Amino acid sequence: MAPNNPIDEFIAGYPRETQTLLRQLHSTIKRAVPNAEEVISYGIPTFNLNGRHLVYFSAFKNHIGFYPTSSGIEAYKKEVSKYKWAKGSVQFPLDKPLPLGLVAKIVKFRVKEILEAKKGERDFELVETG
Repeated sequence: MAPNNPIDEFIAGYPRETQTLLRQLHSTIKRAVPNAEEVISYGIPTFNLNGRHLVYFSAFKNHIGFYPTSSGIEAYKKEVSKYKWAKGSVQFPLDKPLPLGLVAKIVKFRVKEILEAKKGERDFELVETG
């Protein structure tokens, strides 16, 4: 299968077992926010919404890293606590099934957060004076 976007190209660089997990994560995020822009940022797959970073993910020797920012972790701290986590990240072990339901919930939370922030922004018009 030839990669057709930067995230597919990123995933193709990993061993088959890791690719499977990364594709599951990628498709779960896409289903949760189909209109997000998919890019590589900071060298890892990133989903953007309304010009803001929504979530990131990557793979390492022993885990999949999922980065929903600190607010995404804080909102689901209880569910995330069974994994190794930090302020803005969580590590899912490669030898366990990914918690795709939890990932989808966190992504939807981040979408809501970004959309609400967008509503709070005001459009300002520049007015020349004197």
